[in-house]
Amino acid sequence: MAGTNLLTLLDDITALLDDIATMSKVATKKTAGVLGDDLALNAQQVTGVSADRELPVVWAVAKGSFLNKTMLVPAALLISVWLPWLITPLLMIGGLFLCFEGAEKLVEKAFPAAKSNDHNEAADIDLVEYEKQKIKGAIRTDFILSAEIIVITLGTVAGASLLNQALVLSVIAVLMTIGVYGLVAGIVKLDDAGLYLLKQALQTGNRFKEILGKGLLAAAPRLMQFLAFAGTVAMFLVGGGILVHGISILHHWQLTVTDYGLSHLGSVGEVIAPLLFDGTLGLLAGAMIVLIHYIVMRFIAKKPTA
Repeated sequence: MAGTNLLTLLDDITALLDDIATMSKVATKKTAGVLGDDLALNAQQVTGVSADRELPVVWAVAKGSFLNKTMLVPAALLISVWLPWLITPLLMIGGLFLCFEGAEKLVEKAFPAAKSNDHNEAADIDLVEYEKQKIKGAIRTDFILSAEIIVITLGTVAGASLLNQALVLSVIAVLMTIGVYGLVAGIVKLDDAGLYLLKQALQTGNRFKEILGKGLLAAAPRLMQFLAFAGTVAMFLVGGGILVHGISILHHWQLTVTDYGLSHLGSVGEVIAPLLFDGTLGLLAGAMIVLIHYIVMRFIAKKPTA
C-alpha cells in the first residue's frame, strides 16, 4: 500500500513538473521579445564605467533585478487570486508602454541633441556617484521590464492552478535574470577578451589568437548596435502583439492580413504577415503616445507657476 502511494506521489510530481516545463517554454517564447530589449538596455546601462568596475556593476544590477522579482512575483500572484480581471488591462498598459519606449528610442535617434547633453553632464559628476546613478537607473529600467515579463507570463498561465502559476513565475524570473545578466557580463567583457588575446598573440606569435582577438574587438561594438536595434524592433512586435490579443477587432484584422499573406506568398506570407501587422501597429501606437506625451509636457512647461 505504501509502495503504491509512493508511486502515485511520484507520478503526480512528474506530471506537475511536466506541466511546469511546458508552461515555462510557452512563457519563455512569449517574453523573448522583452528579453532581447532587457539585454540590450542593460548592456548599454553599464557602458561608461571603468573596465575594472564593469562586472561589479553588472552584479549590483543583477542583485537589484532579483530583488525586483521577489516583489513582482508575489504581487502578480495576488492579482491572479483577487483581481484576475486586472491581468488583461495590465497587459494592455504594458504593451502600450513597450510601444512608447520603442518610439521614444526612434525619436532619440533622430534628435540626439538632448542625449548628448546628458552625457556632458555625466562627465562632470564624481565617478563613484556616476556609477551609483548608473546602477540605480539600470535597476529602475529592470523593474519596468521585469514587470512586463512577469505580467506576460501571468497572462500565459492564467488558467493554471495557483501552485503552477507560482512555480512557473519563479522559474521564469530566475532563468531570465541569470540569462540576461550572464549575457550582459559576457558582452561587456568581449573587448577585454579581445585585448587579452592580442597581447597573448604578441608574446607567443600565435596567429589564431591574433585573428580571434581582432575579431572580438571588431564584433563587440557591432553586437551592441545589433542588440539595440533588435531590442527596439522587439518592443514594437511584442507591444503590438499584446494589443492584438487584447482587442478583438485588431485580432480580426490580423487574421485578415494573415490570410492575405498566405494566399499570396504561401507559408512564408503566413509567418511574415502577422509580424508585420504587429510591428506596424506597435509603431503607430508608440508614435501616437509619444506625440501625446510631447504635447502634455509642452503644456505643463508653459503652464505658469503660482
